[in-house]
Amino acid sequence: MSKKSTLQVEKVNEYIVNWLKAYATNAKVNGFVIGISGGVDSAVTSSLCAQTGLKVVCVTMPIHQAESHVSRAKEHIDQLMQRFPNVSKAESDLTPIFESFKKVLPNDTTESQLNLTLANTRARIRMTTLYYYGGIYGLLVAGTGNKVEDFGVGFYTKYGDGGVDISPIADLMKSEVFALGDFLQIPQSILNAAPTDGLFGDDRTDEDQLGATYDELEWAMQQNENGKISTDFSEREKTVFEIYHRLNTINQHKMQPIPVCIIPKSYK
Repeated sequence: MSKKSTLQVEKVNEYIVNWLKAYATNAKVNGFVIGISGGVDSAVTSSLCAQTGLKVVCVTMPIHQAESHVSRAKEHIDQLMQRFPNVSKAESDLTPIFESFKKVLPNDTTESQLNLTLANTRARIRMTTLYYYGGIYGLLVAGTGNKVEDFGVGFYTKYGDGGVDISPIADLMKSEVFALGDFLQIPQSILNAAPTDGLFGDDRTDEDQLGATYDELEWAMQQNENGKISTDFSEREKTVFEIYHRLNTINQHKMQPIPVCIIPKSYK
C-alpha cells in the first residue's frame, strides 16, 4: 500500500499561495500565524504562507517537548526567515502553564484516559496561544491539518489544532504534503522524520497511535466509498480498513458541524 504522489506540485503551490493571499486581503488582516511543531504539515503550511509576502509569525510552543521536535522546528524557522524577510519567529514555553493547569483540576480517572485528556489539553493551550498572537498582530491562524487527519480519521484535537481560521492543506493527502514539502525544500530532517503529534512528551509516532501508516490510511480512505470490506482485501488490508472505518465513525463529531437543536416554529 505504499503510495507515490502524482501531485502537480508547482501548480498546487501557486494555487494555494494565491488563495491564501486573496483570503487574507479580503479579510483585511496582516497575514498569518502558524504553530511550528517540527513536522512536515506545519513546515509546508508556513512555507506556503511565507510566499504570500504578508506577515508570517512562526511560533514554537514547547510543553515538555522532545528535543528532536524542538530542533527540527527551529531549523525550519531559521531557514524560512533566511528565505523570506516577511517571516518572524516567536517562542512561548507553555510548560509552566500546563503544569499549573494540571494542579487545579481533578485526576481521578484511569491513567490512559488522563494521558489522553492531558494530550488534548496541550493542543488547546497552544490554540489559545496562537489566537493571542493573531489578536495582537491582526493575523489569521493557519491550520496545519491534512486530508487524512481532518476528513479521514479525525486525528486532531477538537478546539485544539482543529481550532483555526483557514486550512490551506486540508485537501491534500499526507503523501501529497510530503511531495509539496520536497518541492518547497523544507529541511530533510523533517521530511525524514516519522510523523508525530508530539502531545504525549515521548517518542510515540502517529503510526503507533493509529495502528496504520498514512499510506495505508490513504488507501483505506479511497476504498471507503461503499463502507464494506472487499473479499479481495489481504489480511493486512482488512485490518487497515477496519482501523480506518472505526476512527472515521467515532470521530464524526469532529468532522461534522456542531449539532443545533432546531425548535419547531409552532413552539415559538
